Amino acid sequence: VQLQASGGGLVQPGGSLRLSCAASGRIFGGNLMNWYRQAPGKQRELVATVTSGGGTNYADSVKGRFTISRDNAKNTAYLQMSSLKPEDTAVYYCNIHLLLERLDYWGQGTKVTVSS
Repeated sequence: VQLQASGGGLVQPGGSLRLSCAASGRIFGGNLMNWYRQAPGKQRELVATVTSGGGTNYADSVKGRFTISRDNAKNTAYLQMSSLKPEDTAVYYCNIHLLLERLDYWGQGTKVTVSS
C-alpha cells in the first residue's frame, strides 16, 4: 500500500488549505484513514480520523476548523483546514490503518506553514 499526500503550503492566519491523501495498492475491508501532524520539536499527534464507513473524529485543537472526508471510490482522504492558526504549522502525514491485517502505512508528509 502506498500513500501520496499533497496540498501543503504557506498560508496566512485565518486562511484555508485542503490536503489530499491518495492510497493505492491492496486495500480490502475496513480501514481508518488518519491525518497526523508533527510540529518542530514536538511529538507527532493525531489530528483527524475517518472510517471506511464515513465516521469521523477530531483532536480538540482542530474541532470546528478542520473537516476530514474521504472518497472510497478513489481511496482518497481529504483534510479541509479553515481558520488556520500559526500553531497549526507542522508537517502533516496521512496514515491508513487496515483493520483486518492490523497494518499501518504512512505517506511522505506535506508541510503546512501558517504565517503572515
